[in-house]
Amino acid sequence: MIETAPAIASAAAGGDRPMVGSYDTREQAREAVAFLADNGIPAHRVGIVGENLRLMEDVLGRMTTPRAAGMGAALGAWFGLPSSLMVLLVAGPWAALLAGMAFGALLGAAFGVTAYWTARGRGDLVTNQSLVAARYAVVADVAIADDARNLLIKHGWRTG
Repeated sequence: MIETAPAIASAAAGGDRPMVGSYDTREQAREAVAFLADNGIPAHRVGIVGENLRLMEDVLGRMTTPRAAGMGAALGAWFGLPSSLMVLLVAGPWAALLAGMAFGALLGAAFGVTAYWTARGRGDLVTNQSLVAARYAVVADVAIADDARNLLIKHGWRTG
């Protein structure tokens, strides 16, 4: 019989999986879960819950016409690659592969520049978005929570 992992619920939100440790970073929480798994706690019975989520947006720069064309060309080339691979399988010449990618890059660049020009002044920043939690709680099924908590305390892996 295969056990499946139950849904993760936050102990702070009144969930049925108590918190066994709390960490400042996601990496610390993942290391704690790996430590528990390495020491006999079934990994599928443990989870990580991010608390107090916030959206972080790093500004990478301003969108420019050359950047819009380059991003569109790269995207178009990726779309052109699979279609030209199908043509290559049927027709055979390698030139079809390059032609498909080049055609996709040209169309992508045109669409990228057109989209940039039509949105001029609105959203002209290039950003990278990510969700970040203030704390990361390691939670475990009720049946193993005490063992997991004690193991983390015993080996100095529990911070909260």
